[in-house]
Amino acid sequence: MRRSKRETPSLYPHAKGILYALKDKRINLAIASRSPTADTANTFLDKLSIKSMFVTKEIFFSCKNKTDHFRRIQTRTGIPFNSMLFFDDEDWNIEAASKMGVTSIYVDNGVNLRALRRGLTQFTENQNASDKNQRK
Repeated sequence: MRRSKRETPSLYPHAKGILYALKDKRINLAIASRSPTADTANTFLDKLSIKSMFVTKEIFFSCKNKTDHFRRIQTRTGIPFNSMLFFDDEDWNIEAASKMGVTSIYVDNGVNLRALRRGLTQFTENQNASDKNQRK
């Protein structure tokens, strides 16, 4: 469904609380969106009053998966791929980001507390495995 800039967007029930909790912990947040309507996406972020929460917003159309988005996020922030946690509702984006070293979690109904816990657990496991491999 196409939405106009005048519509009132909404977040999934847990999303705003999760965003504020992560921001409160000084965790950098970024957006990677393959939107053909970047101006509408930015308008929605403004209407939701969350635009300032993100250190970078990579919102642009790409025929590929989100690898270009992650490369730009990495360039702009200096954060290595293996220090990123990504949630998405498209398997092919999860697969592509995972191949880059990004901890990637599939969500079919948006990010909620259960998905966040799953992501943080997987991220910690990946970090521990990376640390063990570096010590060898």
